[in-house]
Amino acid sequence: MRTTIQQIKDFKLKGEKFAVLTAYDYPTAQIVDRCGIPVILVGDSLGNVVLGYDSTIPVTIDDMIHHTKAVVRGAQKAMVVGDMPFMTYQINIEDTLRNAARFLQEAGAQAVKLEGGVTVADKVKKLVVCGIPVMGHIGLTPQSINQLSGHKVQGRSIEAARRVLADAKALEEAGAFAVVLETIPAELAAFITSRISIPTIGIGAGLGCDGQVQVISDLLGLFTDFVPKHAGQYGTLAQLMSKGIADYANDVINGSFPAAQHSFTMDPAVIDELRHENS
Repeated sequence: MRTTIQQIKDFKLKGEKFAVLTAYDYPTAQIVDRCGIPVILVGDSLGNVVLGYDSTIPVTIDDMIHHTKAVVRGAQKAMVVGDMPFMTYQINIEDTLRNAARFLQEAGAQAVKLEGGVTVADKVKKLVVCGIPVMGHIGLTPQSINQLSGHKVQGRSIEAARRVLADAKALEEAGAFAVVLETIPAELAAFITSRISIPTIGIGAGLGCDGQVQVISDLLGLFTDFVPKHAGQYGTLAQLMSKGIADYANDVINGSFPAAQHSFTMDPAVIDELRHENS
């Protein structure tokens, strides 16, 4: 059975920290799931780390559904949360419901995530009433990167801190089961965590959150164009892959690959007869 909403809420009630990771394909989802990660986020960060865009804004709903399907097939126990991309929930309630429903009905996800607090609380409430679990996302919201003038820490002034707190409370009241706090001061994240009943999931928000989320490509050193300050690197896959690819190419060039163990054989009499016929 997959991780449930209640289990995520229970982490906070019991004071237990939990880890969340992104995944964008079947084999990665399998590995993450086997490691016991309770929640997998199919983030629109795939725009940066998979599709090669310079932001998340070009990511489409069809992109997200495609990748969410693959992750759902790969993960058997983790809750899979699909990230609603830019302009799939901002226009009206009808679009929001239709697009969110695709993640559950078509892709097989168990929940959706959307960015914003006070401004999207009415949509979150409607989704929850209709049976679609929602994870919120406030602080630095990448889909608003142009409005925010870049990847800047949010909530440092008293006015900004009040806004982030208000966003968190609005999401809680609307029925979100958890909220991502991205790139805000650690002190503010800890304060918000202590003031709301739903779990907080930090990314660049310090130790005071109930859980933490990382982009798998950052975590394992696979994406090297840019390494965020908040990224914890626990591997260097890009280096390992580069070495493996170079070694393979060299072995092909010098004639040591493929070796006998990589090749198939046939009855010598058959090839002898073929040579005789073509002599």
